[in-house]
Amino acid sequence: MSIPQVEAVIVGGGFSGISAANKLHEAGLSFAVLEARERLGGRVYTKRFDDKLYLDFGGQWIGPTQDRMYALCHEYGIGYFETYNEGKNILDLGEKLKTYRGTIPTLDIFSLLNLDWVIRKLEKLARQIDIHKPWNHPKAAQYDQQSLEDFLRRNTKTKACYQVIRIGCETIFACDPDQLSLLHALFYIRSGTSLDCLINIKNGAQQHRIVGGMQSLIEAMAQPFLEKIRFNSPVRAIRYSSGEALIQCDGFSIKAAHVIVAIPPPLLSEIHFSPPLPSEKQTLLANYPMGKAGKCFMVYQEPFWRKYGFSGQALADDKFAFQTLFDCSPKDGKPGILMAFTLGSRADDFFKKTKTDRQAEMQEMVERYFGKEAALPILYEDFTMTDEIWARGCYAALMQKNAWSESQDTYRKSTPPLYFAGTEAAVRWHGYIEGAVLAGEAAAAEILASSQYG
Repeated sequence: MSIPQVEAVIVGGGFSGISAANKLHEAGLSFAVLEARERLGGRVYTKRFDDKLYLDFGGQWIGPTQDRMYALCHEYGIGYFETYNEGKNILDLGEKLKTYRGTIPTLDIFSLLNLDWVIRKLEKLARQIDIHKPWNHPKAAQYDQQSLEDFLRRNTKTKACYQVIRIGCETIFACDPDQLSLLHALFYIRSGTSLDCLINIKNGAQQHRIVGGMQSLIEAMAQPFLEKIRFNSPVRAIRYSSGEALIQCDGFSIKAAHVIVAIPPPLLSEIHFSPPLPSEKQTLLANYPMGKAGKCFMVYQEPFWRKYGFSGQALADDKFAFQTLFDCSPKDGKPGILMAFTLGSRADDFFKKTKTDRQAEMQEMVERYFGKEAALPILYEDFTMTDEIWARGCYAALMQKNAWSESQDTYRKSTPPLYFAGTEAAVRWHGYIEGAVLAGEAAAAEILASSQYG
């Protein structure tokens, strides 16, 4: 039986893979997308319960300077709306509840000054990083030899300051601060414009949400070439030489002149490459863990907290499993939805519990914040990409200490006919959906710019 052949195969039907496919489709190249799941989206996953209720189990926000995401929304007629951000926020620290407005919580004056200084220091250091070559900074090796936790411990002078900045860092990176190098943290901040942008809703990375859920956008993008996507088709092996590759799945194979691999890094190690991937890429993959993020949702008939002047936002120490809380209600506010993030080691511990116990813990927290009305949810749901076989974690893989110094741009570097995408291959908005889109488009552009098509 003859093996079908196309000009390009794209491994992975997330935003990166579909963005690459979109560019190849526009250029008229023949291609196939191989997606292991039965759905599009990858680390974006909108679960729809009925016409009115949907929950974004994966990535859900866009914000200023994410220009491609806004352009795609406009191109495909997908609406977006502002994340609810009015009223009082809650700080749950040391068994005490305080309310505040804006981004910076209410602390004692010394802790507040210390927090401001630490944030400014991180901003200043990040602005000096070249996102294309972070290893070229004069102090790159020094930054890369320490963890973000080392930096926080050295620069925070009060417990309250440490707790608040740690909560913020865990929410940004989806890990404990000792799980990534300081250099990676600085690169990530610079890649996402600034620390101010990453932590904020207004004028920040959490400013807008997609009407109908984020998956609506990728489904619209894929519609023109849906027949070229094969679902439930995990790639098991890729045999390649110059100008040709044989991609093997369960029960079928396909040949291509080019292959774009747009999957989470841990899954690369599960594909049998022949010849093997370059040794430096294998070395990186051996210690390139994914972040750990769980999303927990309490759904109510309406967002009752708003009538009491609350935004639905909270920051919490480790009394509960949740670092942060957001109002994730749809555009019209019905139903009312509270979403809590559990991240890093807190997520590890949380998802060892039964779903009944997980719901009870979130309910205890929201009742503590918003009173007895919080005891009457119509639905509780939670989800973690860590348990998802084709993701293994979220938001992104994390560069460990010394990884940038030793590996540099190894991950995103092409090995024709192999090209690598996914948000981990992005230099701009690394770790975000915007980064995934940019990396996918860059991989497609590299193929289109080759002598074969240029």
